[in-house]
Amino acid sequence: MYKMKVGREGHTLKRINILSEDTANKIAAGEVVERPSSVVKELVENAIDANCTNIVIEIEEGGTSLIRIIDDGDGIYKDDIVKAFLPHATSKINQSEDIYNIHTLGFRGEALPSIASVAKVNLKSKQENEEFGYEISIEGGKSSSVTECGVNKGTIIEVHDLFFNVPARKKFLKSVSKEGSLINDIITRLALANPKISFKLYSNHKKILHTFGNGDLKDVIRTIYGKSITDNILYYEDTSDLITVYGYVGKEEIARGSRNNQSIFVNKRYIKNKSLGIAVEQAFKSFSTVSKFPFFILFIEVYPEYVDVNIHPTKAEVKFNDERMIFKKIFGSVHTALKNEVFETFAIKEEAENIKTATVPSFEEITFKIKEEEEKVKYVNSQAKAMMEQGKDLKVDNYSINEYNATSTYISNLNYDTNSPDKSSNDDEINNNVIDIPVDLKLTERDTSINIENKNSIGLINNLNSENITENMNETTLSNKCSDVSKTSFDESITRPVNNLQDTDMQSLKENNNLKPTAKFPPITIIGQYNKTYILGEHDGTMYMIDQHAAHEKILFEKYLKEIEEGTIIIQPLMVPSIIDLSIDDYSYFEENKDIFGNAGFLLEEFGGNSLSLKEVPYFLGKLNPKKLFLDILDNLKNLGNGKTTEVKHNTIASKACKAAIKGNDRLEINEMVKLVEDLRYIDDPFHCPHGRPVIIKFTSTDIDKKFRRII
Repeated sequence: MYKMKVGREGHTLKRINILSEDTANKIAAGEVVERPSSVVKELVENAIDANCTNIVIEIEEGGTSLIRIIDDGDGIYKDDIVKAFLPHATSKINQSEDIYNIHTLGFRGEALPSIASVAKVNLKSKQENEEFGYEISIEGGKSSSVTECGVNKGTIIEVHDLFFNVPARKKFLKSVSKEGSLINDIITRLALANPKISFKLYSNHKKILHTFGNGDLKDVIRTIYGKSITDNILYYEDTSDLITVYGYVGKEEIARGSRNNQSIFVNKRYIKNKSLGIAVEQAFKSFSTVSKFPFFILFIEVYPEYVDVNIHPTKAEVKFNDERMIFKKIFGSVHTALKNEVFETFAIKEEAENIKTATVPSFEEITFKIKEEEEKVKYVNSQAKAMMEQGKDLKVDNYSINEYNATSTYISNLNYDTNSPDKSSNDDEINNNVIDIPVDLKLTERDTSINIENKNSIGLINNLNSENITENMNETTLSNKCSDVSKTSFDESITRPVNNLQDTDMQSLKENNNLKPTAKFPPITIIGQYNKTYILGEHDGTMYMIDQHAAHEKILFEKYLKEIEEGTIIIQPLMVPSIIDLSIDDYSYFEENKDIFGNAGFLLEEFGGNSLSLKEVPYFLGKLNPKKLFLDILDNLKNLGNGKTTEVKHNTIASKACKAAIKGNDRLEINEMVKLVEDLRYIDDPFHCPHGRPVIIKFTSTDIDKKFRRII
């Protein structure tokens, strides 16, 4: 008598069985055929791989009762129709090496047998050189013989009564409308990835979607999402030897509270990848403060060897060889597109044209202009001396010199260097009793001008540099105690730069011209300050409003950032090494990025297990917290950042700039506003503060006329 073998818990040990083909297909169907939309995806991808130009999708009752796919592709060979429904039968690959060089959407050969095992399937197909088409029917995995039929070139496949033999799976389906919506969603993604193919989707005999297949991606976007979306998207692109990234990103106006309007494609395959989506979202948040998700369509073209598409049952996820590099490419291209869109809004058309046609001025032209300006200065100098001999008190901008110096507190409060070039005056109208003199003549980096009026005052033009004016006025005849010595020094200050300029060769002029920063928005004439918070100005019929705190904060932020990036790393040895205990996951990231920590100024030694001994750290902005800085950089690397201190401590730098900047509700004098706006013009990005808020906004005369109903 035989005894039953009993397991540890008293259960009978079961023998290993080989599953039947039908059972195996139903298990496989559980992975591939999750719901009707999964069936539609697999069948439409097969049609795309067959080089079709038109695809018609018809569904009834959310795809549960009928799914019909009609294409005009290459069709299937007569002898291959039966093979197509066998497990792991495919025309896409021949050997295992081909898995790492996939150029098609399908390649496993699982879809058709999986679908046929849980539904009633009918397939008709005809090749171009065949006289007749051929048809096969399969029900629950049992197939009929192949027969001839009349059909156009291409393939028609019908799926009836999905999950008819697996009622448990059918119970987990959602409502008819929801299942139909999921099918519509997958068709829109496939249409975006294939603008050269015309897609038609019918649900219960009603047309839901129709793209035209003209190859224009923007036409597809307009068909799917509508005009309001299409009018608020920006194109971005970045190309290298290994990878091309391109697509469209939406402006802030069309951001949504969910990620439904985000699509990522790798080699035309729709995938889901959270980290790549975050790359776009981070770039978007640099220019937005709304807590919403941006609209974007992202295409990544990469050599098949550098991406593994065989890691997910439905191929919805892929694995990249270097995901960090792709992350940087996406972030950089999207960030550049959004930045350029803002810059173009404030672009200076005149300067852009001048840059294109700019040539180095000839020596004769320079000499002629300097002599002319020199004569003007000498004339006004004599006028000023004559006025003072008459006992008249000269004033600058309705302030006396002492009053002017007392109110010029902005420069001492800002604590940052100004290296911005010339801001030209736009005053074309000169009164008979007003003389326009340039006092610069290469004495300073700016071309400034003074209006000398016969009404006992010197008018200050908006582009005046307050430091230069104060210095020049103190050195020249601006008080009743002036002497011939001061006049001589004033004249020498005029003639000295003239001689120096004559000795300047053309090569140095070219170099100086190349080093000059570019103004990002036009020279603004300051109107005044509103609510002690906003600076108002105008240029060429456009009114500008500038947030004084955000403007100064961004100037300081860029200054601090450049000092850190261009300066040497200050290493701080620790008297007592800090021991850092890492998780296994964190330690693996450290092992992969040892060089980054070394370049950042960390000296780390292994301390046994997953522990590290931290002996030297980089000193960064105030109180030292070595362990926190190390972990912050490690977290940044885990999130596909570059590990740079400036990126990790972006918020710290921004906080320092915020605290040092002038605040809202601070009253500014006109010269302070002039200097602030002038410095803002020449920084890298003057339009957004470090937190993403706008710094400057503008209103055209048309915008204002509409508010007053002058234009309807």
